[in-house]
Amino acid sequence: MTEITGKLTFQRLPLFFPLACVFANYAHAQTSFTWEQIRDKFKQTNPTLLSDAVNIDEARAQEITAYLRPNPNLSLFADQFTVFKTPNTPYRPLAGVDEGGSISYLHERQHKRELRREAAQEGTSIATSTHADLGRTLLYTLRAAFVNALQAKAFFEIAKQDLAYWDKEIAISRDRLKAGDLAKVDLDRILLQRAQYQSDFVNAQVNLRTAKIALLMLLNDRTPVEKFDVTGPYDFSNTLQPLEQFRQTAMDTRPDLKAAFETVVQARTNNKLAIANGTSDPTFGFDIGRDPPLPSFIGFNVSFDLRIFDKNQGEKLRTKLDIDRTEKARMAAEAQVLSDVDTAYATIASTLDLLRPYKEEYLPQSAEVRDIVTFSYQHGGASLLDFLDAQQAYRQTQIAYVNLIQSYLSAAGQLNLAVGREVIQ
Repeated sequence: MTEITGKLTFQRLPLFFPLACVFANYAHAQTSFTWEQIRDKFKQTNPTLLSDAVNIDEARAQEITAYLRPNPNLSLFADQFTVFKTPNTPYRPLAGVDEGGSISYLHERQHKRELRREAAQEGTSIATSTHADLGRTLLYTLRAAFVNALQAKAFFEIAKQDLAYWDKEIAISRDRLKAGDLAKVDLDRILLQRAQYQSDFVNAQVNLRTAKIALLMLLNDRTPVEKFDVTGPYDFSNTLQPLEQFRQTAMDTRPDLKAAFETVVQARTNNKLAIANGTSDPTFGFDIGRDPPLPSFIGFNVSFDLRIFDKNQGEKLRTKLDIDRTEKARMAAEAQVLSDVDTAYATIASTLDLLRPYKEEYLPQSAEVRDIVTFSYQHGGASLLDFLDAQQAYRQTQIAYVNLIQSYLSAAGQLNLAVGREVIQ
């Protein structure tokens, strides 16, 4: 792999010069970020990712609620106040008042609290896996924006080199015109061709700024675009691991598949809880009081529901059906994972088949043809049309190669997304 800030050459003709010098007026003020730095910064600053992380904390809070014990009930009473005064007796409204109080507590059987906590903990695991899956998809978007920025830099450097090369050819052609070795119409045609290269250069500047702006947006960064830059390899790896290795890695690491497995486990726990909720829970009570003229008294009681009609049948059936539904959803998620890996692998393999001949044959051949035709044209051995065609073929080959590298890096990002982690940098 070759860093994009380095010098990538093909035989005699350099294709890319150091791209860190883009916009030389701002080079001293720019901060260049590698992919690893961009990725770490994204995890710390992206608002979508940060807001979704709160779901995990909320799920943990639900674990606390799920394991809480029922509150005891306390009641106090005073009864049998004297309201009407009897004749020939003093009025004593509190003389015969009964006083007392009671406390009761619901005892949950069949491990209901433990099952509620277990279901809540499994909900936290699902929230964690879902958050990791969101990070996986957002990281793919970030990687695509990063690759687009590298591609824009490559196109900008190509446009700058082509414009500089053509300006040299214009200078040589003017010297030939003064020497009487070139017709005025040929010089005019060469001057008109410069408009294409100038247009490419201006468009490349705009595209580079736009790509950087898109990347800054994902980072939630307000840094001026002139002070922001990226650096990294804009090349391809000639080797590719076997498909089966990627498939196994995906089955082990895909967070959405993990969440599907965890949903099945939670559904089974919910079914156990529904069965437990179909049983009666006793309420134990203790009371104490005073009933004049009798002495104080204490008592104990226990009460429970007679589960004759409502045995939680509906919830038992629903949770049982939910187990089957989540199992089928897990199978569908597993099939989707394998499909994603196979599709991404086929894409990157076909892109590599195109890239290899471009790097080994087409790029050096186009550079060699341009050099030979240019030399021949400058010495009167080739026509202007041959010269323009050779330059155009060289330019198109360069652009095609840059686009193919972008396709490879995009396919690599797609494969990373399908596998669930970065297997290709």
